[in-house]
Amino acid sequence: MYGIFKAGRPGKPLSEADIDGTYKRLRWQIFAGIFIGYAGYYLVRKNFTLAIPSLVEQGYSRGDLGLALAGVSIAYGISKFLMGAVSDRSNPRYFLPAGLLCSALIMFLFGFSEWATSSIAIMFVLLFLNGWVQGMGWPPCGRTMVHWWSKHERGGVVSVWNVAHNVGGGLIGPLFILGMAWFNDWRSAFYVPAAVAVGVAVFALLTMRDTPQTCGLPPIEKYKNDYPEGYDESHEREFSAREIFVEHVLKNRLLWCIALANVFVYLLRYGVLDWAPTYLQEVKHFTVDKSSWAYFLYEWAGIPGTLLCGWLSDKLFRGNRGATGICFMALVTVFTVLYWLNPPGNPTIDMLCLIAIGFLIYGPVMLIGLHALELVPKKAAGTAAGFTGLFGYLGGSVAASALVGYTVDHYGWDGGFALLVAACVLSIVLLALTLRQAPAKRTA
Repeated sequence: MYGIFKAGRPGKPLSEADIDGTYKRLRWQIFAGIFIGYAGYYLVRKNFTLAIPSLVEQGYSRGDLGLALAGVSIAYGISKFLMGAVSDRSNPRYFLPAGLLCSALIMFLFGFSEWATSSIAIMFVLLFLNGWVQGMGWPPCGRTMVHWWSKHERGGVVSVWNVAHNVGGGLIGPLFILGMAWFNDWRSAFYVPAAVAVGVAVFALLTMRDTPQTCGLPPIEKYKNDYPEGYDESHEREFSAREIFVEHVLKNRLLWCIALANVFVYLLRYGVLDWAPTYLQEVKHFTVDKSSWAYFLYEWAGIPGTLLCGWLSDKLFRGNRGATGICFMALVTVFTVLYWLNPPGNPTIDMLCLIAIGFLIYGPVMLIGLHALELVPKKAAGTAAGFTGLFGYLGGSVAASALVGYTVDHYGWDGGFALLVAACVLSIVLLALTLRQAPAKRTA
């Protein structure tokens, strides 16, 4: 299978007159591919959360369903790390669509087979498999961005691209409402988004490309005359697996620090998102339609929030990712407490709190991913992204699914929200540890 995804061979070099036009055209095309392609992954990642209220009605406990949902995060955290290493040596044009098609097939199984939701064990296994193939989404996008955009333009590009998951994740709610209108079937939360994801996979295959060199173009550093300190031609070689894992990831202390902070950022991100439909229906007495729209607004509020966070990080905080993240997480804490303590019967305040949390939380998520890319050579970018994702999903997202579910079962929603607020505080503490550390020297 590895041969199918193997990085492409260098193409015939283009003339100087053709390089600029080809670069500009392909960068727009490739960005559309990775943006829409990655948004497609979110169409088939968290569908299960919208089905939880219906499954609770069938007799499953919130804790058990949270445990099943944790299968996605456990597998995704491990896969994102391991697939990052594979993607660093693979052609993203084939790698990304292949994972998306596999994920869509699993969602079709959930949607059209009652067997798929007949037990917690079966649901866990299927969601685990889905999480594993979901790990084939972020790393090839990271590899693509560091090869097609130079260091001094990459911050803006990553910020814009990062809202792809808000676009895809937010669309699940409206697609579910559409599916309910057409089929009056709660399982449409699975198969309607999956059908859209198949079309997205085809689009990504048609628009994405491997490295500039495989298209006959010079490296991006040469084209933009934007060379990192110490850059030379040897930095265009592929690293061995040992060099990537040991030299550029495991020995990188600052990467470890932001990875630990990612645990608590993700705990809050998914602790609010995964349980919003259930919490709003059980405690705040929202209808299915209203809770689905709340899910949508939470995700899409992250779009302007992420863009603002990226701009503030570059302009106001002068590249200090930790300070920017602390400010955003402090505000997240305020609105999480308000969302928790707002009494039932005030749906506008609940909606505004969810919008505010969504607006604020995705900025720190983006900053940690961007910081990881900046801390390693570009040939190790996929692995670095996977490393922080490993902590975020295997620690934070798993806790958001299983730990929050069981906490609510035993201590009520007050216990669940106390856990989320504690996560906010711990993320701020860990981000503060990065403030006095000088950025690691990037060698390529």
